[in-house]
Amino acid sequence: MPEVTKEVVLEKLRTVRGPGMEGNIVDLGLVSDVFISDGKAYFSITVPAERAKELEPMRAAAERVVRDIPGITAAMVALTADRKAAAGSAPVQRPQPQAPSHAGHSHAPRPAGGPPAKAGIPGVGAIIAVASGKGGVGKSTTSVNLALALQANGLKVGLLDADIYGPSMPRLLKISGRPQQIEGRLIRPMENYGLKVMSMGFLVDEEVAMIWRGPMIQSALLQMLREVAWGDLDVLVVDMPPGTGDAQLTMAQQVPLAGAVIVSTPQDLALIDARKGLAMFRKVEVPVLGIVENMSYFVAPDTGNRYDIFGHGGARKEAERIGVPFLGEVPLTMGIRETSDAGTPLVASDPAGEVARVYRDIATKVWEQVSATQQDKSRAAPNIVFE
Repeated sequence: MPEVTKEVVLEKLRTVRGPGMEGNIVDLGLVSDVFISDGKAYFSITVPAERAKELEPMRAAAERVVRDIPGITAAMVALTADRKAAAGSAPVQRPQPQAPSHAGHSHAPRPAGGPPAKAGIPGVGAIIAVASGKGGVGKSTTSVNLALALQANGLKVGLLDADIYGPSMPRLLKISGRPQQIEGRLIRPMENYGLKVMSMGFLVDEEVAMIWRGPMIQSALLQMLREVAWGDLDVLVVDMPPGTGDAQLTMAQQVPLAGAVIVSTPQDLALIDARKGLAMFRKVEVPVLGIVENMSYFVAPDTGNRYDIFGHGGARKEAERIGVPFLGEVPLTMGIRETSDAGTPLVASDPAGEVARVYRDIATKVWEQVSATQQDKSRAAPNIVFE
């Protein structure tokens, strides 16, 4: 069977129209870049935010016609709500008042004239982002061991790999295979070490380069969050990509994050970038739960001598300077590197070891911060909204 090209997909999508649209979704410029890998097609459809709910049947029709293409086994299609996009191609209708939803974990109603409330994930208690200002500081390794440490402390934990361009979780957790689709559009997360895990790395081959723009990143992230059967979780740990780009803004602006953990190494260059991440989360009103200093020091296994290879204490000083908790120091060890490469994280493979204890202590502090943040929100006076 010949390989399916994006031109074939676009030609099929030209048969799809939305209500009130003068033309098909391709010629109107509503379809993002089409990405095809391993028989699966990924794309988004940009529509005015006011019509997103109304145009869900159009999204379903686009998914259906693409799935019917010989050689396509599945399609991941999402509506990207953009208030500016397609304004001239689709009439904007005034949104009608909706009754408040009580699905999943509830969140405080928004004040009149404020931003819309962020939709939670049914069954998921708290969502924690693990972020860094730059790559190479050990953020993904920290995410995995933090998730396992929270689990070791008695919580039900899931892990989302939000790094679309460089997903690490399949290798770090030694998980292979593809997630299975169950009822509706839901897919079953992969599992290992008791963690429920979702990653773009399960959907595309390891060597495939993801060349996506903002709308596709947003679509993929929200689908991996909301269309996965997470079940009942106390906490979902999100391994963010490095930096302050589209993925970070999507998570911060559209997901009710309980807070963010910032990972940095001690040296000044890493801390400069970490400050950018801190500033971004504060700007979008996401609580910063604290800073972790990774690769904090090295203890030579033969002599026991300690070396501050990247300096030491920079993250602690930064946390004190800006008034956020310092969560702990993770040493630079051969064991962390070896177990990460092998897919056997230290918290799972050596739970009684010194490094596992460090991660469990960090997990305890993180959960204390989350609990304190949630209590503060619950004590806040309710807003009364008239619509």
